[in-house]
Amino acid sequence: MAKSLCAVKSACVKSADIVLYHKPNMPLAVIEAKANKHEIGKGKGMQQGLDYARLLEVPFIFASNGDGFIFHDKTNPAQLETEISLQEFPTPAQLWDKYCLYRGFTETQLPLITQDYHDDGDGKTPRYYQLQAINKTIEAASRGQKRMLLVMATGTGKTYTAFQIIWRLWKSQQKKRILFLADRNILVDQTKNNDFQPFGQALTKVTKRTVDPAYEIHLALYQALTGPEEYQKAFKQVAPDFFDLIIIDECRRGSAADDSAWREILEYFSNAMQVGLTATPKETDEVSNIDYFGEPVYTYSLKEGIEDGFLAPYKVVRVDINVDLQGWRPTKGQID
Repeated sequence: MAKSLCAVKSACVKSADIVLYHKPNMPLAVIEAKANKHEIGKGKGMQQGLDYARLLEVPFIFASNGDGFIFHDKTNPAQLETEISLQEFPTPAQLWDKYCLYRGFTETQLPLITQDYHDDGDGKTPRYYQLQAINKTIEAASRGQKRMLLVMATGTGKTYTAFQIIWRLWKSQQKKRILFLADRNILVDQTKNNDFQPFGQALTKVTKRTVDPAYEIHLALYQALTGPEEYQKAFKQVAPDFFDLIIIDECRRGSAADDSAWREILEYFSNAMQVGLTATPKETDEVSNIDYFGEPVYTYSLKEGIEDGFLAPYKVVRVDINVDLQGWRPTKGQID
């Protein structure tokens, strides 16, 4: 149980005055503070706290004017809001116990749920929606869920999110051998050289159609692991239970199709936990990400990213050339 709460002044575009964490990147409560010329809980303070708590999905919101607190406790619907003094402020252990009960966590889930994030010491912390995506995936994994889908708009940091998911599962020893699949070489190389660097000597890129079992974290192009000919199916060099976790980057591009060559990799390692990442899930009569992975564990849309200020708004500029506008006919006698 926590002996102390981390109190952090939020720097998010949408932000609370203070967020209380059980430990870094595990939010528990939001505090909105106003000057003591205002009555406790009056004005916009509590509503601002409720709005930000909704984004973080935390059940505890405190509004204060410096003289006392209004405590909004979603775990106690019978007494949703109470006025408390500083001396009555819940202890870290009390908040954590109430939170675990509210979320339905069992003792067997807690070691994974409380596994530390990677901290490289440069002060970089996940944005609120990345926290949500990471924590929700870890919670689903702690319940034994095997297929998950994360929908996050382009430019919102899916690879960094995937890294933290892998890191926590790997460090907790829940998943020991991991495969990260992408469909473009530049994505694999950027991942290896940037976000995934902390894996160090445990990390390798699959090349020359060779899966080296000496490594724990494998980055690979779909094309490097499979192909139409049997000799190209490098994934069969290891047993079906070799990988514990597979992360599929931009899974809309083919992994959801039943007849996709990429799909056979996922089916071969069907016992592994599989997490699909996409900006736009593909849903047609023939192809469905949701049919394979299930409903998204978390969704952060382009619209939300723009409204939050993390993504730039865009404007569509349409240019019509004369052939589009006027059509085209061959000249007399012209042949192909």
